[in-house]
Amino acid sequence: MGLAQSQHRFLVRQKVTLMANRYLVHTVGPDGEEAELVAFAHQKRMAFKEHVTFYTDESQRQVLFTFKARQVIDLGATYDVVGASGTRLGSFRKNFGASLLRSTWHLSRAGEEREATGQERNEAVALLRRAWELLPFTDFVPFIVPYHFDFAEGGRSVMSVDKLFGIRDRYVLDIADPELDRRLAIAQAVALDALQSR
Repeated sequence: MGLAQSQHRFLVRQKVTLMANRYLVHTVGPDGEEAELVAFAHQKRMAFKEHVTFYTDESQRQVLFTFKARQVIDLGATYDVVGASGTRLGSFRKNFGASLLRSTWHLSRAGEEREATGQERNEAVALLRRAWELLPFTDFVPFIVPYHFDFAEGGRSVMSVDKLFGIRDRYVLDIADPELDRRLAIAQAVALDALQSR
């Protein structure tokens, strides 16, 4: 079936390798477990200008979409999401000031002025995560406490991303807005992990 607009729930799992972060995006089966692989993301580490490419599978032969920073590493950088044909799907950016206490992102669709705002649901967990990131060994020991992001637009739920409890970074992406491009939603979900410390 591939990546279909009718799908509303995905599982995102990070695979850590020495020189890159990789993310596997699956649909969710009736049992709540990973079903079909619909996207595979590759992020080079230590890049000056963040660029993540999403492919149809791990062979990396067919590009689905990408997101790329408009400028060199910047705390408030905007990232453009572009389809395989070069069509702009939208963008997202981190609100650096608001994120000092609770991570806050803004998600915009191409051709629309309105934007969805996503924020960590639990302020106490957000503060605990910030304290954890200050410790020197946390690059090798993940933050295992679940955290959640809710994206809303004008008081209406657009999507949510929930980190699952455990050592591995795994997330459930739920899309409430049927019109939200699934590629844009998946790009933002991966960015919540890949760019969180930026």
